[in-house]
Amino acid sequence: MAISAILHEETPSGAPMLGDHLAMDLLNTEARDDGKAVEFWNSDDDVLQWLARYDITPTAEGKTLAPGELLTQAKALRTLARQLISEFREEKSPEIDKLNQYLHSFLTVPTLERDHNGQLVLNRVSRSEIIGSLLGPVAEAVAQLLVEGNFALVKQCEHPDCILWFYDRTKAHKRRWCSMALCGNRHKAAQFRKRSNS
Repeated sequence: MAISAILHEETPSGAPMLGDHLAMDLLNTEARDDGKAVEFWNSDDDVLQWLARYDITPTAEGKTLAPGELLTQAKALRTLARQLISEFREEKSPEIDKLNQYLHSFLTVPTLERDHNGQLVLNRVSRSEIIGSLLGPVAEAVAQLLVEGNFALVKQCEHPDCILWFYDRTKAHKRRWCSMALCGNRHKAAQFRKRSNS
């Protein structure tokens, strides 16, 4: 079975949520199947649906987005995140100004609210324009990974036809696959076929 079919079965509403970190899942909005690119973001609605899976929804009122504006900005952030994360893994010192542009557009204010039990909680609420309110939390996740992440745990799936990323939160830090159900099983099946044909 092709990985795109498996991914669609696993995540019928879009890109896989296998990265164990929002920044990793951002990179995983692109995949590969039999050497061909699989793009999960083809419209503004695709990006909005992906963001909603992380409880990121528009909070700004008034200004509407031009068609395709969110898609263009989201893909640009993804490209930037891939570059920054790759350079950090290689122990380079990447240029961070472009990421700061996304962060500076994400304006939040502290707000006292009641949780579902009626207890007071202090949350931060976005006061950004629409793009800032939607992509700001994603840019912040990338920035937090760069600042706090252990880059020995930032990995790509070891399957040769997979480009998915993950943050290895396993106890022994020996995770090799984006998902055992996806690439782990494909690898096991390939090894079995190899042994059977020998």
